[in-house]
Amino acid sequence: MEDTNAKNDLLPEEEEQVQKKDKYVTFKSGQEFFGIKIQYVNEIIVFQEITEIPECENYIKGLINLRGKIIPVIDVRLRFGQEPIEYNDRTCIIVLNVNDTVVGLIVERIAEVVEISQKNIIPSPSIGKKDKAHHVFVNSIGKVGNSVKLLLDPDKLLNDDDIAVLEQMEKLSEEEGE
Repeated sequence: MEDTNAKNDLLPEEEEQVQKKDKYVTFKSGQEFFGIKIQYVNEIIVFQEITEIPECENYIKGLINLRGKIIPVIDVRLRFGQEPIEYNDRTCIIVLNVNDTVVGLIVERIAEVVEISQKNIIPSPSIGKKDKAHHVFVNSIGKVGNSVKLLLDPDKLLNDDDIAVLEQMEKLSEEEGE
């Protein structure tokens, strides 16, 4: 006898992955909308006080304390080479887990969570990438209705030097917590 309820046999974690598969959190930066796969997103929090870290790249704004866990935060606008803006009540922090590194992305504002099926995703064109720094981080483009979202590769948001600095910060915060 064939099992017609195969979907119901998924483990809760597997079912959650199926539900998240084509979902993206979208946010605005400058004049464009970006998306990041929801599977990388731990949570979205309101902007909070940041402790600055000396001698870091300008886009690494510092550290936040999220329920006792110290998390480094990156300003997406600065990472994309855009002009900085004043943070306001719409500014949010998207907390991501990228390759077991938890990091916060400061974004102007969250737009929405959208579903973008694979058939509506195309590779990022190489034309014009030289004049737009943020295109280095874009791995594809998602069509949503009559608009497009630039879909980010979270691994590219952090370079190897950043990861080393962030891991060092994480170790320090763990040692302080002991």
